[in-house]
Amino acid sequence: MKLNDIRDNDGARHRRMRVGRGIGSGKGKTAGRGQKGAKARSGVSINGFEGGQMPLHMRIPKRGFNNPFGKDYAEVNLGMIEKFIEAGKLDAAVLIDHEALKAAGLARGGKDGVRLLGKGEFTLKASFKVAGVSAGAKAAVEAAGGSVEVIAPKAVAAAE
Repeated sequence: MKLNDIRDNDGARHRRMRVGRGIGSGKGKTAGRGQKGAKARSGVSINGFEGGQMPLHMRIPKRGFNNPFGKDYAEVNLGMIEKFIEAGKLDAAVLIDHEALKAAGLARGGKDGVRLLGKGEFTLKASFKVAGVSAGAKAAVEAAGGSVEVIAPKAVAAAE
């Protein structure tokens, strides 16, 4: 067998049917679109149109909303921070902020900063500089001898 002998199997590839090219082709005149109506006309038949019946996407109730002023915090639990410190991925001796948590792989996303949550045990002395903290997390850090500094969220630049 040579490279120039290689062929597709018979019937593996079909030529595109050229419609509207005379009655002898079998797809002439109406080109397989039938007689009249929206589907026979050019332009896509209206997607989601149900013949005047109320469409499904309008029959189903709406729910919830997107708050345009909502803040996007990366939420980090104290238990995970302690695990990362014990594993050597974070250093409790230096200030722990958004950059340190991001570098360790704890804080994903959170364009408005990090928010500390109190899930898990926290026994190490560490200082934090974060955008938000729950009451339980703050109490746990301070009970362990650490400190939490809450920074103000980045102010949106006023239109000048």
